[in-house]
Amino acid sequence: MISQEVFGKRVRYLVGVLLFIFFLFGARLVDVQAVQAKGYATRAANEMVNRSVWLAPRGTITDVNGIVLARSEAAKNIIVDQTMIADPATTAQVTAAALQMKVSDLQTLLTGTKRYQVIENGVKPIVWDNLQSALSAYNSKVEKTVAGLSKRIVGFFSENAYTRTYPTGTLAASLIGLTNAANQGAAGIEASMNTVLTGSNGEYDYVNGDGTIIPGSQQFITQAKPGVDVRLTIERDIQWVAQDAISAAVKSSKALSGTVIVMDPKTGAILAQASAPSFDPAKRDKITLAQMRNPAVQDVYEPGSTGKVITVAAALEQGTTTPTTVYTIPNSFKAGGRIFHDDKRHDTEHLTTTGVLAVSSNIGAIQIGSTIPNDTFYSYLQKFGIGQSTGSNLPGESAGILHPVSDWSASSAPTIAFGQGYSVTAMQATDVFATVANNGVRVTPNVIAGTIGPDGTYTPSKPSPRVQVISPATAQTIRTMLQSVVSNEGTAPAAEIPGYEVAGKTGTAMRVDSRCGCYRGYTASFIGMAPAAAPAYVVSVVIQNPQGEHFGGEIAAPVFKKVMGFVLQAKQVQPVSTSQSAFPLTQAALLKSAAVVKP
Repeated sequence: MISQEVFGKRVRYLVGVLLFIFFLFGARLVDVQAVQAKGYATRAANEMVNRSVWLAPRGTITDVNGIVLARSEAAKNIIVDQTMIADPATTAQVTAAALQMKVSDLQTLLTGTKRYQVIENGVKPIVWDNLQSALSAYNSKVEKTVAGLSKRIVGFFSENAYTRTYPTGTLAASLIGLTNAANQGAAGIEASMNTVLTGSNGEYDYVNGDGTIIPGSQQFITQAKPGVDVRLTIERDIQWVAQDAISAAVKSSKALSGTVIVMDPKTGAILAQASAPSFDPAKRDKITLAQMRNPAVQDVYEPGSTGKVITVAAALEQGTTTPTTVYTIPNSFKAGGRIFHDDKRHDTEHLTTTGVLAVSSNIGAIQIGSTIPNDTFYSYLQKFGIGQSTGSNLPGESAGILHPVSDWSASSAPTIAFGQGYSVTAMQATDVFATVANNGVRVTPNVIAGTIGPDGTYTPSKPSPRVQVISPATAQTIRTMLQSVVSNEGTAPAAEIPGYEVAGKTGTAMRVDSRCGCYRGYTASFIGMAPAAAPAYVVSVVIQNPQGEHFGGEIAAPVFKKVMGFVLQAKQVQPVSTSQSAFPLTQAALLKSAAVVKP
């Protein structure tokens, strides 16, 4: 039996131990609640609160009338925390159908230790809704038993995102371009105006509740700012007609490609820039780098006879020829140590300068060009924009090729006189004729009408630079001369538009094949303006490497007629009659006209 004294000692000992334990717990409680409370709260918050990016929508691209050509639509990025996926195989079976993915592919993405694994980017919101429904149905089923609670599927997250859509499909695709997987401009206007179109992303905090964002827990740190909208000078209906016409021509001629440009010569505004074949920018995975090119400004070619306009303009401006100066045109002609021919064999002809343009005589152009010193000729080529970018600011724009006079051979000047030996883009060639149409004033082509900020403020683009290249009198004279090209005696009667006087020029140039470094195939073209006396619009048509028929007057002129005819009607342009009569094309016609007016 324990003595009362021993029992008392033990009781006092136990009481002391208990008091000491209570003291330790008390001290710890004070430490947690008072001393370290803030630190524990912060740690808890850090474990539950996450920070994420709130993506800004990319600006919209529209035509000049506000019709949407490219826009951003709300989407979702679906993310998973792999460390929260207890059973990847079962999870994949449950969710694959909602995500429209293969079970095996999804299981691979679910397996691992990544806290942030992208499952899909830029999916429609309905996909996320379907996933939530599938998870809810499965979790409700397994939660009916206590053992099933551990089988719940959690760990999927969504981020607000945007996907780029193109409501008009292939229309103006080479001009508009497309975005890459990161929603940044990869080609066309999407690339050249990327910094304007791209908005400023925001940031927000949210509470992570068992693998999902707790509704209402988002707190914005910085607000997202939408990108700026870009309004183009393009008019959708004109663009559609141009694209339809060039697509049909390329298909029927089995050509490599084709381009149509519609330009306002007074402002430089491009109303249409159509290319064939085209592509669908929404189907990014099926587009090749070659398809993303914009042939209107990136592909260069020797202009051929459309280049004769520069030769004649320079000679008229220098006073070394007149519309009725007569040239003797043999079947062959030697210049610069080479023998040159026209496109068809003929007896010796006596053509006026106007006639040289009308029938597109290479030999006549060589003789006209020979009246101008090489340095002077070169300066006119430069003034018309040859060998330099047009300034359109379209991505990848080529300056073309124009070698300095110091590099010219003896045959360079004769060759350049009829439009070969240098290279241009379709945009440059269009700008040459726009200069003639605009009374000799060259205006920089442009495709951006202006921008619209998030607050709705419209800011128009600055007016295009203007340079006087030739005199108004020379420009007017050339327009009168070019009307003969569209006559029954010229190379392009197929370009005639009933009720309107059309001035234009055909081109049929040998085409440089980069694969062999030789001439192989042709470039067929027609560039014209209407009404001839006071042109409202210029339309250029370029068709690369057509098979079979390859003359510009045969396959390019009909495309011009269709497009220009629509433009004149759509813009309600009234016919304008010129007060200047047509110039004779031959010496015989000249003598006949002189006899008629002789007193």
